[in-house]
Amino acid sequence: MSVLVLRLAGPLQSWGSSARFARRTTETAPTKSGVIGLLASALGRDRTDAVNDLAELRFAVRIDQRGTRLRDFHTAHHADTDKAMPVSERFYLADAVFVAALAGDSHLIRSLDHAVRAPVYMPYLGRRSCPPQGPVELGVRDGDDPVRTLRGEPWRAAEFHQRTRWREDTVHLTVLTDSTTGGTLGAALRDQPLSFDPAHRRYALRNVDSTTVAVTNPHHRPERKPRRGAEPPIPGHAPESLLSELQPTSFSPSTDSHPCT
Repeated sequence: MSVLVLRLAGPLQSWGSSARFARRTTETAPTKSGVIGLLASALGRDRTDAVNDLAELRFAVRIDQRGTRLRDFHTAHHADTDKAMPVSERFYLADAVFVAALAGDSHLIRSLDHAVRAPVYMPYLGRRSCPPQGPVELGVRDGDDPVRTLRGEPWRAAEFHQRTRWREDTVHLTVLTDSTTGGTLGAALRDQPLSFDPAHRRYALRNVDSTTVAVTNPHHRPERKPRRGAEPPIPGHAPESLLSELQPTSFSPSTDSHPCT
């Protein structure tokens, strides 16, 4: 058994599990169906091809940088009739970073790693208008537990985001994973892919567990506290010069310059 690790980051992402008609929402993290679709396209599979082997992979995703939720109004015209299509409302995640892990048969995992390094079809983050920023592949790890693998992966958030949390030596990140205990109805997503066939897309419910992992912050800087009783000097001033500025100056009027004469 092996685990494939992917970095999913880009200016925009959109991972819908219940998007319908003119309102296309996004989940707060990549869906299993979206990541399986990315891998299937990297392998060069058509939408009508079976994806049972990929759907059986154990899946987990870590939220390294939540990003910002954006809303956009989308307009389009029909390609044949040039008729205006209904205005749709579409949601995206901006500047988000995720690390996904998929566990399964070692031969299949290594073929997927090769495919994402040299994809047949260009990968995208949920929608074709959302290309990834930088390489997607992070390599293959030994093991059979995607959550355990994510616990050992470095924090992949953008450097500027890591620096905003410089006071923390470790950060706690949320991990969403396939439920191993049956889950509950409230934690279910319809993103277990059965078929990507455009004529009849089908998805089953997938129970999702949420957990937290702690990772090291590479930009942690301990705060330096001044010694007790020590007062920091005022920049650009010596104590004696400050006192001299406060001393009153003597004034000896002369008859030549007296204002009353």
